[in-house]
Amino acid sequence: MLLKDLLVGCGVQSCPHFLENAEVADIKIDHRQVQKGDIFIALKGENHNGNDFALQALEKGAVCVISEEDLHTKKCVKVDNSRAAYAIASKHFFGDACDDLRVIAVTGTNGKTTVANTVASVLETAGARVGVIGTLGARFNGKNLDTGFTTPDPYLLHKLFAQMKNEGQEFVVMEASAHALALDKLEGIKFEMGVLTNITEDHLDFFGDMASYAKAKFRLFKNGRVKMGIVYGDTDYYSHLLSSADVPIITYGVGDRFDVSGGNIKQSFAGSRFVCNYMGAPMQIQTPLVGGYNIENALASIAVCRSLGIDEKLIQLGMSCLTPVEGRFNVISINGQNVIIDFAHTPDGLAKVLETAKELAKGKVVAIFGCGGNRDRLKRPIMGAIASKLADEVVLTSDNPRFEEPIEIIREIQAGISGNLIIEPNRKKAIEISLQRYNNGETIVIAGKGGERYQEIKGRKYPYNDFDVVYNYFRRNIKPVEKLDAYEEENDIK
Repeated sequence: MLLKDLLVGCGVQSCPHFLENAEVADIKIDHRQVQKGDIFIALKGENHNGNDFALQALEKGAVCVISEEDLHTKKCVKVDNSRAAYAIASKHFFGDACDDLRVIAVTGTNGKTTVANTVASVLETAGARVGVIGTLGARFNGKNLDTGFTTPDPYLLHKLFAQMKNEGQEFVVMEASAHALALDKLEGIKFEMGVLTNITEDHLDFFGDMASYAKAKFRLFKNGRVKMGIVYGDTDYYSHLLSSADVPIITYGVGDRFDVSGGNIKQSFAGSRFVCNYMGAPMQIQTPLVGGYNIENALASIAVCRSLGIDEKLIQLGMSCLTPVEGRFNVISINGQNVIIDFAHTPDGLAKVLETAKELAKGKVVAIFGCGGNRDRLKRPIMGAIASKLADEVVLTSDNPRFEEPIEIIREIQAGISGNLIIEPNRKKAIEISLQRYNNGETIVIAGKGGERYQEIKGRKYPYNDFDVVYNYFRRNIKPVEKLDAYEEENDIK
């Protein structure tokens, strides 16, 4: 591809004429990976400034350096915003594939993964070919790919779009993180629809305050990025969004004051039934999703699909046969014990999971959780206070400590706790101890990691999974049924 074609819409301030028709082999943002014929885009990060490595990139054969700064080289293309240029150039490099896909973006503190996968599942039930990109990686056409981030960097994102287009996908439902929006990763993409699930405390280590965090999410609904917004209406931030958005907005929530509302809700650990009223038209919904917050996620998903023109009966069918999203209120019922595994890692997320468990449980609720290292420390005592208020017993353990000491993280959580408490930094041991101790009708909630298959410690990701720990414990400790009639009597099977 010619450089001049790659730079269309990139906010170019100046470009040497002799570079315009240069052939570009690839795009790089790491000077160590540059090869002859590549372009190097200089990005400023928290720890490194790509401009410091511009000359090294040119020495390795880069066609030019794209930068916001005036570099002392003839091979510099100056742009308004290097990150936006990176996103738009990546889009062009992969043939503007996203322009031929109907892309739906889901942002919000909690619920992104559930909504994205629920929308995709319903669309697939309706016969559409759908790709998904998010926290669990990328999924399309039977493939599952690890992407590393909730929202991949632009180069990988547009590479995925190109693969999905080439393999016949029609829709892509993707999670749009606040970081991705703040760092211009999504520039150049015209979304069919944007969803905002909620805004609660998270990532303040990066954004500084809630106003800045909310502002980043609101960017999805400005400057023509989406054609329509589907927004959770029961939030303090809704009025701020409504006043700043420049697209039509549909609200959703439980209660009758929203465009898409839910009522007559009945729930159990097996699933939920409720009435969804879409723009005045009611429909009965049955779904395996559990919890009030998941009713909200279901309403968001229905609002998206109905707004896309999907038939009511297909939506009902799709909602009734959803594939469970790994690590999102997954209930394991074995030997009379209920264990809930959930990704909840924010104050609001933990509160909603524990409230749901408390509502549905017959006995005590036990919370097992920790907090991630090198992340927002302000939320740690808050999550401790929430756990001690909503759970009957609390077990503090490690999450992904990263470069912090697990016991120090636990002490910061403990500052918010009053009442019964067990501390066991080894997460596997904490879960096994709890399964052994709380086996008399208690419901155990294991929060924070969900379906993650690693634990990040001192820069390394060690194999680990909460589901494996729970199932392996039961495999070792459950005695086989010797007599079928005794099993039937014990479990009241007729």
